[in-house]
Amino acid sequence: MTTTDAPTHANDTGAACGATTGEQGPLTIFEKSSPGRRGVRVPTTDVPDVDPSSVLPEGATRTAKAELPEVGELGVLRHYTHLSTLNFSIANAFYPLGSCTMKYNPLVNEKVAALPGFAAMHPMQSEDQAQGFLELYWRLERLLCEVSGLHAASIHPTAGAHGELTALMVMRKYLDDHGGADRKVILIPDSAHGTNPASCTMAGFTTRELKSNDQGGVDMDALDEVLGPDVAGLMITNPSTLGLFEPNIRKICEKIHGVGGLVYMDGANMNAILGRTRPGDFGVDVMHFNLHKTFSQPHGGGGPGAGPIAVSEALSPYLPTPKVELVEGTGGGGAHGADPGPDATFRIVRCAEQSIGTTRGFLGNSGVVVRAYSYIRSLGERGLKRVSENAVLNANYLRVMLRDTYRVWFPGPCMHEFVATAKGMPNGIKATDVAKRLIDYGIHPPTIYFPLIVPEALMIEPTETESKETLDEFVAAMKAIHAEAESDPDVLHTAPHSRCIGRPDEVRAVKQPRVTV
Repeated sequence: MTTTDAPTHANDTGAACGATTGEQGPLTIFEKSSPGRRGVRVPTTDVPDVDPSSVLPEGATRTAKAELPEVGELGVLRHYTHLSTLNFSIANAFYPLGSCTMKYNPLVNEKVAALPGFAAMHPMQSEDQAQGFLELYWRLERLLCEVSGLHAASIHPTAGAHGELTALMVMRKYLDDHGGADRKVILIPDSAHGTNPASCTMAGFTTRELKSNDQGGVDMDALDEVLGPDVAGLMITNPSTLGLFEPNIRKICEKIHGVGGLVYMDGANMNAILGRTRPGDFGVDVMHFNLHKTFSQPHGGGGPGAGPIAVSEALSPYLPTPKVELVEGTGGGGAHGADPGPDATFRIVRCAEQSIGTTRGFLGNSGVVVRAYSYIRSLGERGLKRVSENAVLNANYLRVMLRDTYRVWFPGPCMHEFVATAKGMPNGIKATDVAKRLIDYGIHPPTIYFPLIVPEALMIEPTETESKETLDEFVAAMKAIHAEAESDPDVLHTAPHSRCIGRPDEVRAVKQPRVTV
């Protein structure tokens, strides 16, 4: 849908649902059953009938006939094909979801992940049958070390928040072993991801909030006030959720180290700095990556994901197990960063004396790992640098094109994303109204109401994979919505008008989900 043919009136109906009027939409989609209709006739079996009660425990047998839908094969095909058209994905249209990096993922990575040697691998197969897979894991860890500037990595964690928790557990054990058992406080900037304090609590820490200054960075005076012998470390996202690179990051790391603490970096926004700077070089001790964001794995709907961590040399003995290790004396000899060579062999180390132990089964979400490895190797050093250059260029293009229509909260140059605000829009229009109306223009809404320190936040991330033409369509839609806020605010208050469902009670939907029609 272009900006010229977007619905403009509250009575516009959702043709995409197959609906005719109002509440009939969902029923039109799902009520397809007709008595006597069937898609397949199962042949008569020669297995004798068995009384279910003789083989199943009491209470496990059905007392009434199952009300299964009666639908023909063609009807089933059309039903599921139609449902697929209602899903929004990066394959459909623009997806500027701030902080989530919903970008195009090259299909070559899907092809590599589908190779039988990867796709058909069972986690219980013996090491001698999985040498290629183990080598890929080993190589990817070293690539992540090179990107981060850190000493060692673990592919174990399977999500960003899982990477946070694993990193904090590594920090906890290191501190316990080095006289820091009494250190319980983790400092967290007020612009941080919401998972940061949750991970701290799960790892046995308490949190202390750091206020941002008027430029969106860490307030250095506020940092000095909270530093002390009880500080275990700092969790910082850099670039931040505000889309800003922390200019004082080296000084911040020095201050934390000066009181005996460690610095953890949330690597959710690494796509903005690939090839430009490395966290280990400006003082970070441990960080996590989102392979499913920065390095190609498609994500959404809860997974799958991968949140590997990289650590400094001092923290490397505490990495979780199992882990992949190059057998000494084979291939390249096992030196850090060495190419293993064609004759190298690998093994899985399941126990290590100082390790925090196992934080999940097996070696993680393997398909994500394969896609990430394919992505990095296909792009190479120069390609990864171009990723960050284009991500930053696209974000700043949108920031400049929209700044005269929507207030940009921190108006200076941004990194991969920026935060605008709907505060002060005409006729009481809120961020929710803008987001819902964008759906009518065929564009996925940006993240709204986050970061929490920006009122009526619109967090916009175009990613590096979108063309200028797509960005211009988004700008036109956003400007058209602002004009509608002045001339026809009701069309925003009641949007969207092109979907089966308009504005569900989202809070109630979480607490009282209704999963049937």
